[in-house]
Amino acid sequence: MNRPLKFNLHEKSEFMAVLQISNKIEALPGVAGGQPHIAGTRFTVKQIAIWHEFMGLGADEIATAYDLALSDIYAALSYFFDHREEVMQAMQAEEDLVAELKNRFPSKVAQKRG
Repeated sequence: MNRPLKFNLHEKSEFMAVLQISNKIEALPGVAGGQPHIAGTRFTVKQIAIWHEFMGLGADEIATAYDLALSDIYAALSYFFDHREEVMQAMQAEEDLVAELKNRFPSKVAQKRG
């Protein structure tokens, strides 16, 4: 006889580790495409990393611009530095997808101009 699975949300388990990486960063199916993000928001670790690493924004600038706690920004950056390869691969996969879509569906405006 199959019994339904029961999860105690107050007990630490491997199941919870998948859903909540820390008290600040979580990855939930259906939220931000399942990507690691600041808990309670849709701001992804990837977005924070791009703003900080590639656009040169400081953690305080990001926090102020988007009304986020500075500790949330540092948690996202900490996650990024701990999982840099994984996050960078996700960025590259998105860039590859955009390039593929541009090739498959060329701009009609560019075609009219050309």
